[in-house]
Amino acid sequence: MQSLSEIDTTSKRASKAAGFSWGVAEEIGKGIRNLELFGLPGIINLNLYLKKIKENHPKKINKIIKENKSKELCPIYCGVAFLDQCKQLEILKIIKFYNVNYPLLMLPFINRASEIVGKKILIKFNNTIFLTNFNKSILLQNIEIQTDSIAKEISIEFLENKNSFSEKDWKELYKLSEETFVEESESLKKKGAGAGLTDND
Repeated sequence: MQSLSEIDTTSKRASKAAGFSWGVAEEIGKGIRNLELFGLPGIINLNLYLKKIKENHPKKINKIIKENKSKELCPIYCGVAFLDQCKQLEILKIIKFYNVNYPLLMLPFINRASEIVGKKILIKFNNTIFLTNFNKSILLQNIEIQTDSIAKEISIEFLENKNSFSEKDWKELYKLSEETFVEESESLKKKGAGAGLTDND
């Protein structure tokens, strides 16, 4: 079994060989490592995509807007641009990309953006839903096949932070926690930090 370090290094080198700059290739290596760490098919998707573009390198995307349309979009360049611009994109709430090749390859970039903006990000394409969790985990629903060669539409939504529990549950739990509080007495005050009458240093 290949180590995460081997996956990172080989993905980076293969991406450079396929025409990406060393800087972008570094980001690809980290991204594929991230996908494989979470049990998602990063190597398979990258291998297929790099073979597809070997003789015809894709165009970069410089500025991301609310709706991004093209005959074909590169998941790597879309991902890099999204990561670079995520703080500005957050105010758009929902962003859409159309005709993205091998869309799973965008996922690790969005996952890292989730950590930068401090919000969970919901991604939907081809009947599959992903929830990125501050670059700590990726939850998924309805993933059916290992590779999607194209997503006609990707929807990316920045979610507002909120508790998963009610105020009532919180108050009840907090009230129970109060039973561990100890009432301060004169005896405890004397034993507290800095309360000694003699200097032992």
